[in-house]
Amino acid sequence: MIRYDLTCGCGARFDGWFRSSADFDSQQTRGLLSCPACGGSAVTKALMAPAIAAGRAATPTESEAPASAPAPAAEPGPAMELASDGDRELRARLRALRDHVTRTSENVGDRFPDLARRMHAEEIEHRSIYGRATPDEARALADEGVAFQPLPSFPDDAN
Repeated sequence: MIRYDLTCGCGARFDGWFRSSADFDSQQTRGLLSCPACGGSAVTKALMAPAIAAGRAATPTESEAPASAPAPAAEPGPAMELASDGDRELRARLRALRDHVTRTSENVGDRFPDLARRMHAEEIEHRSIYGRATPDEARALADEGVAFQPLPSFPDDAN
């Protein structure tokens, strides 16, 4: 089912449920849509903002919201919480850990796998480093017994 915001030539705004976009087009072409305010048939789709649900809601069945009858406007739900207090605290601690490592270690960039391997083999002096490794390079290091820990990254790091 699709819910559309609808408008009438009289200026009334309301919404209606349809089985598909084609169902709306068919009913509009046949003059089956009517405005609840004035009864007119000059009903068109209005520009809509995307709807983001706070939780999983059941989709109305045909018997609950017939395609030709407009449904009542939905009541606004509670504000959507993106992360719990515990999630925010954990992310803050992970960021602090990552910040500490990057402040107190040398960024060796793409040379990380080679230098980590050489330190593991005791070819060079051990020191705190960080850098980049592809997933294949990281798997190879782990298979060779090289101790390393990926630094956490967060979606907003790329912004």
